[in-house]
Amino acid sequence: MQALEFWSLGFTPLPISAITGTGTGELLDMVCSELKKFEGLEGLDDVEEDENRVPAISIVGRPNVGKSSILNALVGEDRTIVSPVSGTTRDAIDTELTTVDGQKYKLIDTAGIRRRAAVASAGSTTETLSVKRAFSAIRRSDVVALVIEAMACVSEQDYKIAERIEKEGKACVIVVNKWDTIPNKNNESTTHYEQDVREKLRVLDWAPIVYCSAINGNSVEKIISAASLVEKERSRRLGTSILNQVVREAVAFKAPPRTRGGKKEAVFITQHR
Repeated sequence: MQALEFWSLGFTPLPISAITGTGTGELLDMVCSELKKFEGLEGLDDVEEDENRVPAISIVGRPNVGKSSILNALVGEDRTIVSPVSGTTRDAIDTELTTVDGQKYKLIDTAGIRRRAAVASAGSTTETLSVKRAFSAIRRSDVVALVIEAMACVSEQDYKIAERIEKEGKACVIVVNKWDTIPNKNNESTTHYEQDVREKLRVLDWAPIVYCSAINGNSVEKIISAASLVEKERSRRLGTSILNQVVREAVAFKAPPRTRGGKKEAVFITQHR
């Protein structure tokens, strides 16, 4: 088809010759001008996406620590079944929560996560899938609320879950539930309790701790407040100059090891969106 025939179809063709290069400069200019328009629109889409994004908070922990009770207390109604029988929650359940200031959150209630050996010895395919879905909920959440039981304090399994949260790079809030069951509480005992939690969950020593009682509804709203703070901190963007200054100071403190190819140096660093 000849170039002139395109005009008859209502198009405005740009005649070029790949062999001689005729018209390729004009073509490149047109492509670049359209890319600039697209980049501008993409930026607007990113801003709109950030404004409309609903942060997801997954509630995880061992069985019977009160995860479902916490979700029900937060939304103000019984969205999930609460039972003393271990394994009542089988799947990750998403529930939308809107705070008094209009901020929306997606709460994800998950099944209790037992030790891998205990799950394997039980031979339950249902429980195995439930644990996998709980780990999947951690991956797709912005903030993880790790729930531990006050009287039981921190177990080895709690630490394993904490390691998983840290490995996934998620923001976290440590929730000490059933705080009302601790007798004779005072400032000194609370301080000792927090030190014990920090020591045993050292991989999450940066995470805030919230003490609450889901059954009584005491202080459960502090979970959302803490989750909001850590989510904003996690999504905070650092300037390129700050990042490069940190790298320079780190390299000055301890130079990277030499390899066969010679000394490796970080030339430039920036934060990915």
